[in-house]
Amino acid sequence: MENLIVRYAKREELESVNNIRKQVNEVHVKGRPDIFREDGWQFIEPFVYTRFDEENSGVIVAAIEDEIVGFAVVQYIVRPESPYNKKRRYFHIEEFGVDEKHRRKGIATVMIDFIKEDAKNRGFKRIELDMWEFNDGALAFYESAGLKTYRRYMESCMDTEEENRT
Repeated sequence: MENLIVRYAKREELESVNNIRKQVNEVHVKGRPDIFREDGWQFIEPFVYTRFDEENSGVIVAAIEDEIVGFAVVQYIVRPESPYNKKRRYFHIEEFGVDEKHRRKGIATVMIDFIKEDAKNRGFKRIELDMWEFNDGALAFYESAGLKTYRRYMESCMDTEEENRT
């Protein structure tokens, strides 16, 4: 995509990132209103500033000229060995989104390519993310980008009204 630059965010760009995060939140509210609160946005807005300031995380943006059109909140995870698991190091995509006005233009693919290269440069051999099962478009994209499902969460709704919804 012409004029598209993917890089780590500047602090003054986080408000624009939050505008896209709000769009992503609306997708989640629509997809799982039994879990996500419509008014929850006010509580998650400061989160991106926390991740921006932390040593082992960052905020990546896609920009066309001065407009932020996509973002990813990432973490660099190192888990020590435990009685059940081996030591693990991985690059975690915690949040990911493209502005709804700019979707289906290849921006997400360029962002994933940047993330793969950045992870490799930081010495990570694994990228992980989690997503909600209802988001078919995201699943199709992530699979086309080479990610594979290795773990799944499942549920059984005991509330009849909730069962009929899903």
